[in-house]
Amino acid sequence: MNRFLHAIDQLSKTVGHAFAWCILILTFGTCYEVFMRYVLNNPTSWAFDMSYVMYGALFYMAGAYTLSRGGHIRGDVFYRLWRPRIQATVELVLYIIFFFPGVIALVVAGWAYGLDAAHLKEVSVNSPAGVPVWHLKLLIPFGAALLAVQGVAEVMRCMMCLRDGRWPQRLHDVEEMESILQARRAEEKEAKGR
Repeated sequence: MNRFLHAIDQLSKTVGHAFAWCILILTFGTCYEVFMRYVLNNPTSWAFDMSYVMYGALFYMAGAYTLSRGGHIRGDVFYRLWRPRIQATVELVLYIIFFFPGVIALVVAGWAYGLDAAHLKEVSVNSPAGVPVWHLKLLIPFGAALLAVQGVAEVMRCMMCLRDGRWPQRLHDVEEMESILQARRAEEKEAKGR
């Protein structure tokens, strides 16, 4: 079961890391626009569209990766105080009632929306450059489908937690700086206590 969960996590990680390059493109494009606009007084006609296309692609395609790392926003005020089995029960109910209906609706509606945009070869109406946006709209159902697949893995994690009384391990590739600092402080306290 863990191998299956880790395979789904790895798929989400691979797609998330691939689309993370959008951040670099977005940064360079924005810096170029700032230079052109404020130094050379010659703004581009495509920078605004490029920025929301890159950010949109990143947002659509990194959602599953964020879910696989437990990085989505959660009301931890009460949640973190609960035992793992209660956490798993609440999450399982919320996935069934809210997550899957919303994600499935996004796949279905996004597919029709993306296909319409692709057939029309839709371009941005916000820019005189007419930057194509149909490819961004086609990412909606694919991002939602990846989110649904990752949601299946999360439901399986909930069931494993209900069975075992503890959360199964996740793949880790990035650590929060705060977690690293807390671990170092704990090690230093332990070393001083010896």
